[in-house]
Amino acid sequence: MQRAKAICFDLLAARPRTKDELRQALRRKGFDEDTRETLLGKLDDAGLVDDAAFAEMWVRSRHTHQGLARTALVAELRRKGVDGAVAARAAEAVDRDAEEQRARELVRKRLRALGGVDEQTAIRRLLGTLGRKGYPQGLAYRVVRDELAAAGADTTPLDDAPPD
Repeated sequence: MQRAKAICFDLLAARPRTKDELRQALRRKGFDEDTRETLLGKLDDAGLVDDAAFAEMWVRSRHTHQGLARTALVAELRRKGVDGAVAARAAEAVDRDAEEQRARELVRKRLRALGGVDEQTAIRRLLGTLGRKGYPQGLAYRVVRDELAAAGADTTPLDDAPPD
């Protein structure tokens, strides 16, 4: 049990972890289920492992620094073993306005990097960037159309965009 505890503490010292991440690490190290669950229960009781707090921190960080949309954030949290309801509640911290603002920032930054590509290529790349980050299609089309128009481009190909 001491060795399992030391492994968990080492992992938690590097960064916050979900219960499932610790459970998988202990499983890989060969600890039986009783040991894993007993230790995780103790860590939870001590407040050292809290999936809800982890999810809130993860959402704030990944939205701010990576520009991920709510759907992508929920998907990442689910892959980390966070319950779907907990992940959805944490992602609610990113409201539609904040999500749209972050999408606009991403498009502006990407526009600067695109240089002299033709308009169709720029549209495709910008929509791809937002799509990979989990932004809804309607929002992505609207943001790209608006930002291209603000940059002085003709956005007629985007006028038939799907709604949010």
